[in-house]
Amino acid sequence: MKYQLTGEYECKMDPKGRIRLPSDLLQQLGDETHMFTINRGYEKHLMLYPNEVWEAKTKDINQLNIHNTTQRQVIRYFYRGASKLKIDSSDRLLLPKSLISYAGLKKELILFAYQEQIEIWSKKNYDIMLSSEPDNFSIIADEVFGSKTADEELKS
Repeated sequence: MKYQLTGEYECKMDPKGRIRLPSDLLQQLGDETHMFTINRGYEKHLMLYPNEVWEAKTKDINQLNIHNTTQRQVIRYFYRGASKLKIDSSDRLLLPKSLISYAGLKKELILFAYQEQIEIWSKKNYDIMLSSEPDNFSIIADEVFGSKTADEELKS
């Protein structure tokens, strides 16, 4: 994994649909990352990927069978709205209008960075998502992580 992004950032989108990436996030991305690909997230948000991460993800998606209805639907959904973005000299990205509409983005946004990608949420939808976190998260975590062996724990 080239990137290990982390953080939750509040930012504002201007009337033209531009967002300025926070300096902490830019530092995590490094100097060489100025090109991104954005697409629809699985929920009503957007996914922003450094281009090299996008290229790796598309290799996996491109292995799916276009003759299988379910796999073809996954391919279509994954690529729907995908757009290349270039950061400008003011560290801003211009978001496509169709994706702004899809995610219901308004002026106030949350950038949620983890692993190698950044989710872009409307502040309202992000707050709703956070408020719906289950009370039994520890049970869910147990189901996901509890079955790891000691060797697997050391590798993590």
